[in-house]
Amino acid sequence: MASTVEADHEEQHRLTAVEGLAALSLDALSSVAYGPEAILVVLVAAGAAALHYSLPITGAIVLLLAALVISYRQVIEAFPSGGGAYAVSKAHLGTQASLVAAASLIVDYVLNAAVGVSAGIEAVTSAFPVLYDARVWLCLAALAIITGLNLWGVSESAKVFTVPTVLFIAAIAAVILGGLVRTHPAVPLNHQIGPATETIGLLLILKAFASGCSALTGVEAIANAVPEFRKPRARRAQHTEVWLGILLGAMLIGLGILIRKFHVVPQNSTTVLAQLTEASLGHNFAFYAVQLITMVLLALAANTSFGGLPVLTALLARDNFLPHMFGLRADRQVHRYGVVVLALFAAALLVASDGNTQALVPLFAVGVFIGFTLSQLGMVKHWRTQRTPGWKSRAAINGFGAFLTALTTVIELVSKFTEGAWLIVIVIPGLVLLFDQVYRTYAKIGAMLQLGRKPGPPAKLKSLVIVPVGSISRLTAAGINAALSLGDDVVAVNVCFTDPEETAADVAFRQRWQEWRPNVPLVTLRSARRSIARPIVKYLSQIEEEDKYHRLVVLIPEVQPPKFWDYILFNQRGAILDRAIRRGTVNVVVCRLRYRLEQFAHHDAPAVSSSDAASASAAVPAQDVAPASAPDPAAPAAAIAPAPGQDPGRAPASDPAAPTAAPAPAAADPSPRREH
Repeated sequence: MASTVEADHEEQHRLTAVEGLAALSLDALSSVAYGPEAILVVLVAAGAAALHYSLPITGAIVLLLAALVISYRQVIEAFPSGGGAYAVSKAHLGTQASLVAAASLIVDYVLNAAVGVSAGIEAVTSAFPVLYDARVWLCLAALAIITGLNLWGVSESAKVFTVPTVLFIAAIAAVILGGLVRTHPAVPLNHQIGPATETIGLLLILKAFASGCSALTGVEAIANAVPEFRKPRARRAQHTEVWLGILLGAMLIGLGILIRKFHVVPQNSTTVLAQLTEASLGHNFAFYAVQLITMVLLALAANTSFGGLPVLTALLARDNFLPHMFGLRADRQVHRYGVVVLALFAAALLVASDGNTQALVPLFAVGVFIGFTLSQLGMVKHWRTQRTPGWKSRAAINGFGAFLTALTTVIELVSKFTEGAWLIVIVIPGLVLLFDQVYRTYAKIGAMLQLGRKPGPPAKLKSLVIVPVGSISRLTAAGINAALSLGDDVVAVNVCFTDPEETAADVAFRQRWQEWRPNVPLVTLRSARRSIARPIVKYLSQIEEEDKYHRLVVLIPEVQPPKFWDYILFNQRGAILDRAIRRGTVNVVVCRLRYRLEQFAHHDAPAVSSSDAASASAAVPAQDVAPASAPDPAAPAAAIAPAPGQDPGRAPASDPAAPTAAPAPAAADPSPRREH
């Protein structure tokens, strides 16, 4: 019963088909605000006659859209676990092809988030020029809001975006229907264009087609995020993909018809969509309403990336190509690490581009078409392998789509290479190398830990636990108690400097240790240098050379302050020792036990915090750390709590007796003739 309730609760935080359209389709739907204009900007260079090719080019883009929608609907059915191009390429084209697809999609997602936010803020600053100088801060603020909504929860953010999405669809429909019923524009439009600088030719047409294909980015997001939908997940995702294709195709064709009907030409101060709105609805309240809704949708279009990229990085983490933390989910089904990393990279792009959309557009859409092509090719091989009824027609559809997307990829790279696409050629292989390096690292760790293999039966091995001490307190006692429960032999180690003024503190500390009688030998490490790390590391290295124990453990008891600002009241010698031991020894395990400070006031014996349990790490040889300051008896030599009554600024003396449980090496001889 409990598991059923928990499963129902989990499903509530997933997407319905309508919510999926709002959460994952904003990128594609909002692209009608700049996709048709991108076509005209290229064609206008050849004069007014070239603008007549805008509608046929739009038709070709819609044909490519249809092929992509049909293909990704099949991808969703074949790969309901999500991943889109990555999953398809991994299954049918090999690991390297899948990594190229993943890298291209990651690049596209990051660019989409940055472009969506910057385009929305540019629309705002166009309406309110006084905000232009603050555009970068406005971009970062909008990005922070979107990030916060996605960290809140996937379905929760989708509910927030549903209303703006519906309003935008209704607004574009009103513009198209209003323009179709008019014989003349409601407001006279400016048809002036500059002199032609190019001639009409195949290269110009292909370049316009490549620019207009920016309207197709985001089509793959639904296939990448199938696990985010409610059950039946694949069917809901397929319905969402189909509705995206219908809505986007209808809007592109409708706006293309109006552009040709009203002879719209691109203007520097007014967007093509704004001109169409004026021509269809007039310059009135409806005009400003459509512009406002468009501003909001352009900014929120970044949410498509936040819905798709975290799922993709989770799949990469599951396959050991990214750190496993990217695969972790929060309570509200959120891959928080993917969301945060996406936000950070998008913020970096916004700052680097100074919030200028045109500086990012040359990089846009290049990466996604690489993923489109690999996905289509993978599905061709999928149908040839499965040979289910109707596989030939399905393979033909995917093959035709692969041809179109491959051609578009080449056109995108050639036409935009000098404008910034060269950077994508560097970044995508760089990401693939990163994935390979992470995988090799995990493979090496797995081999060392023998993951997936049955280990031998547990056996008790002889061990020595060494506890650095600098005072006698309840924290010291807690550390000694823990050490006695961990190892066969226990030794307390104290560092004493050879300065003449340290003699009194040395004698006092030895006397207190003898009075306490913990039944644990105390080894004194004398040092002429003001460092606690060097003599301890040297002592441990000598014990390692003797090879008398299977395991050497250094147990460092520390205090966990109740508030984070209380950390400045405690020295950080535990961290210093930890780093020095890991760098200066080979097989020593460092165990830092953090005790909650407030528990010492209520219990005779402190309890270890479950969240701050001991962390053990095998050390590796390296150079010693830099000398630390002299240990203060009012504070422990190794992050130990202070003992009352000790003289600040003086190191404690130590017992000159040699250890009984574990004979100390020569460095531990209490004689002042042996110093370190």
